[in-house]
Amino acid sequence: MYAMSLGDDGAELRPLEPWQAEEFLAHMDRGREFIGARNGLPDVVTDLESSRAFLRLYAEKAATDTGRIHGIWSDGTLVGAVILRRFDLAASYAEAGCWLEPAGVGKGLVTRAARALIDWAIRVRGIHRVEWVVSSDNEPSIAVARRLGMTRDGVLRGSYAYRGARHDEEIWSILSPSWPT
Repeated sequence: MYAMSLGDDGAELRPLEPWQAEEFLAHMDRGREFIGARNGLPDVVTDLESSRAFLRLYAEKAATDTGRIHGIWSDGTLVGAVILRRFDLAASYAEAGCWLEPAGVGKGLVTRAARALIDWAIRVRGIHRVEWVVSSDNEPSIAVARRLGMTRDGVLRGSYAYRGARHDEEIWSILSPSWPT
């Protein structure tokens, strides 16, 4: 297994794999309420088997070249992740996403990790367009999109049903010619 340094603070980006299901579940348990405020993942990953199943799904996506998941470790603890939810080489399109537990907030970890994953998608794999889909009230995630140099393409009004309410989603994107060298 490999790890990519995310800077001088010792934070690392590493692939998340099914054998890490216990560590992933512990991370989800620590951040369940915080992550669940805007992300449905804590409703999906509730026990060891569902944790394994989620990581298996992304292992299959990696094997079929249709997605990726990488964990963010800070001080040796898994505190979040960045993902390519969708990865379509034929269409030259990817959708990136992220989450953090409270221990990882305020350190720039998501921005650095997302930048590394998007850079790989664009420079190594030749993806032309990377999207970031975010609830309109998720200011921290919108701030990440801005720091990544993304442009807001539009708002999908009432497009996302989550925990009994409808939410607007914003689509942010960056195109490969605009990605910094």
